[in-house]
Amino acid sequence: METTNNKKMVEAYKNKDLRFDGRFFVGNASIQTYCRPICRSKTTKQDKLYFFLTAAEAEQAGFQPCLLCRPELAPPLITTGEITSLPEKAIKMMEENCSNGKDFAETATELGVSDHELHRVFLEKYNVTPTQYLQTSRLHLARNLLIDTSISIQKVAMASGFSSLQAFNTIFKKHYQLTPTDLRKNASIEKKQKDEITLSLTYRPPHLYSEILRFLEGRAIPGVELVVGSDYLRTARIRNADNEIITGWLKVSNNTQKNALAVTLSESLLPVLSQALAKVRHLFDLYNDPTIVYEALASMNDIRPGLCVPGTRVPGSFDPFEMVVRAVLGQQITVKAATTLAGRFVNTFGRPVNTEIPELNHLFPLPNDIAALKAPVDTLLGPLGIITTRAQTIGSLAKTFVDNSVN
Repeated sequence: METTNNKKMVEAYKNKDLRFDGRFFVGNASIQTYCRPICRSKTTKQDKLYFFLTAAEAEQAGFQPCLLCRPELAPPLITTGEITSLPEKAIKMMEENCSNGKDFAETATELGVSDHELHRVFLEKYNVTPTQYLQTSRLHLARNLLIDTSISIQKVAMASGFSSLQAFNTIFKKHYQLTPTDLRKNASIEKKQKDEITLSLTYRPPHLYSEILRFLEGRAIPGVELVVGSDYLRTARIRNADNEIITGWLKVSNNTQKNALAVTLSESLLPVLSQALAKVRHLFDLYNDPTIVYEALASMNDIRPGLCVPGTRVPGSFDPFEMVVRAVLGQQITVKAATTLAGRFVNTFGRPVNTEIPELNHLFPLPNDIAALKAPVDTLLGPLGIITTRAQTIGSLAKTFVDNSVN
């Protein structure tokens, strides 16, 4: 925690600088709330301000989240160095898995370190423990669901990773001095029950959403993905904490006024909500800081004007196995041909699924589906137009995924 001695943070807060959204938070001791640096709430010269690296740190210091700028909607923390540090990796993993009830010790194990070591380096970097950060992540996800959706509070508790409704109510009230029901009463939401929910994923502008959409449209796998107008839609299958496959669908659109993606998900994905949202962040490169990228690459424009455009992102992947299969199929053929092969692959080995969108009717095959094939993989993929070497590569990759030997 730092006071007003940090001139750079003070200046960014004073100017409501969008570049710093999510990179720090501002606590106002006069009213005991904390805000994003872009918040439009007014402060006076008499207000004593404190600056925090994370929302978790602000809340541990006793500050309550501002209801105007909603710190829980801030863009994710970013890596500014060449190598992602251990605490930064832990943050991404905890945010991604906060719906499934995992504790930070499991995160430490997955990162290959002891929970003691993770606790030490995390506290040293962020001034909070991993457990405190994880709890704040769960509470923030719950706040989003309470304010922006009309699903039941019990479902909110489940989707946010709390062990029971009673535990959720107790922790929420202790942390925020109000109940989940009290918070929802203050929110203006449509009280219409649906089989879908819509949440916002904020990004740092600019974001050339249309460019990513154009890229995804040209490679959309028939039955799995679809681009309609300015919306991206797809089916999803995600493993929960009990290793069960949860299926559903989602839609992504761009809200330029809020600098956010609007993500609509089928309610069936609630048990893996945080994982589904993390996959969308990766797909649309929301961890990117466009200012840092442009400053590093702007000299390309000296070679040819327009080579480096502010807001350019690198599309990620929604599913690792899906990505590597696409990469194998796309070798030395056109994008259109690779997409055709991917569609045949899905239609043959993917699982049919019912959604409210007729064109979304299949789930991409799991590695287990391919690894468990009885006949040699090349004899099964060959009739689809996939040559022997690529078919065998896909089979080997599937077994590698099943053996959990992919880092």
